[in-house]
Amino acid sequence: MVFSSITFLLYFFPLFLFTYYLAGEKYKNAVILVFSLFFYSWGAPRFVFVLLLLTGIDFYVVRSMVQQTEVKKRKLLLALSICINMGLLFYFKYSNFFVDNVNAAFGSIGMHQLSWVKVVLPIGISFFTFETLTYSIDAYRGIIKPLNRLADYYLYIFLFPKLIAGPIVRFNLIEDQIRQRHANDDAFILGFYRFVIGLSKKILIANTLGAEADRVFGLSALQLDSGQAWIGILAYTFQIYFDFSGYSDMALGIGRMIGFRFPENFDNPYNSASITEFWRRWHMTLGMWMREYLYIPLGGNKVSPTRLYFNLWVVFLLSGLWHGASWNFVAWGAFHGTFLVLDRIFLLKVLERTWKIPAVIITFFIVVNGWVLFRIEDFSKAGNFFKALYSFHFVPQARGLEGETVFAFGLATLFSFLCLTKWGRRVQDRMYDLKLENHRAALQTSVAVILFVLCLSWITTTGFNPFIYYRF
Repeated sequence: MVFSSITFLLYFFPLFLFTYYLAGEKYKNAVILVFSLFFYSWGAPRFVFVLLLLTGIDFYVVRSMVQQTEVKKRKLLLALSICINMGLLFYFKYSNFFVDNVNAAFGSIGMHQLSWVKVVLPIGISFFTFETLTYSIDAYRGIIKPLNRLADYYLYIFLFPKLIAGPIVRFNLIEDQIRQRHANDDAFILGFYRFVIGLSKKILIANTLGAEADRVFGLSALQLDSGQAWIGILAYTFQIYFDFSGYSDMALGIGRMIGFRFPENFDNPYNSASITEFWRRWHMTLGMWMREYLYIPLGGNKVSPTRLYFNLWVVFLLSGLWHGASWNFVAWGAFHGTFLVLDRIFLLKVLERTWKIPAVIITFFIVVNGWVLFRIEDFSKAGNFFKALYSFHFVPQARGLEGETVFAFGLATLFSFLCLTKWGRRVQDRMYDLKLENHRAALQTSVAVILFVLCLSWITTTGFNPFIYYRF
């Protein structure tokens, strides 16, 4: 079930909200948990019981850990918790990748290959695991006090607005909200408004450009010229941003409607003047996770320059592998890690001395090239795509871009780069900042209702409605 489906918009979500607001304060968490488990079971009915079992075991391991006074026992229990969570992630997400590569190596030297039944990937397993890891590690560090009730822990982990594709929410950010929160009419209206902004990003921009990107990436090398290649990769560049940031907006909106405040996940990343800045603005909760639980434990900035560069590269190799069990994701992580190292060595100083707009264009150009590696798993096909991009061979196309695609490109460009000017920033702030006490609220709410109806009508006329980050 996806947020932008008819099933969710017209059946699941209205029923959830009706039940939630009808229930007394004592039962609201139970309502969220029941609906969250149903939401996850809709897409992964075979895995929900496995996750419940392992999450329950981990809950009691962490409780036992914080009760220990001996450092050695605490470390052993922390290691057990990490093994449970990483073992879950490795088995479901990486075992196929590992076996396939071992068999490829065995086959190349004539050895007998391993027999293996392919493991099906549960949706959202990476987001799920990262949050369980933050809980156990932060409990060990003394940053949080573990919950007393297993049901409350299940609520934190399975909370459906952020369960499948984030944002990654550290427990200490919503600890008090799990125990007590307040959802009123104002919060509901604000949440609905944010939800519709995200839904519109997804339906009106990401889906339209996604269809065009799929068309181009489905062409053979002989059919692909430079014009088609640039249209395809730019369509994908905007699709992945508006798809994922739209999902994050919807998650934040749903959370607000029921009294939760989740952290922001995007801050106009295509306005970045360097790759370093890009990663401060793109998928910010993942960047924070990588910083707190990988980069700093490896030494952070308190190491020699050579070790620092190595740490950056390793972190982004792992970030790439987190996105998917395929070598193209590793290559994508290495690509960004390399530019982060170059930023530290000299590139950041060069870009800082450059006028803002050229620096943004250079950074955007680098990011766009990286998305080729992210989108295409087969390296030979990725190589052909790069050749098409830079062959500068343009063939007049019998098929021009459809009007709705041109319109989506225009909207994507406008809203991606709007905040490069102070005027644009003020416009965006006004767009996101719903003031309930003045006349602008009535206008914004009316626009939200119109956009919601428009998105519903679009969904009913097309079957193209993927969420890119669901598979991560």
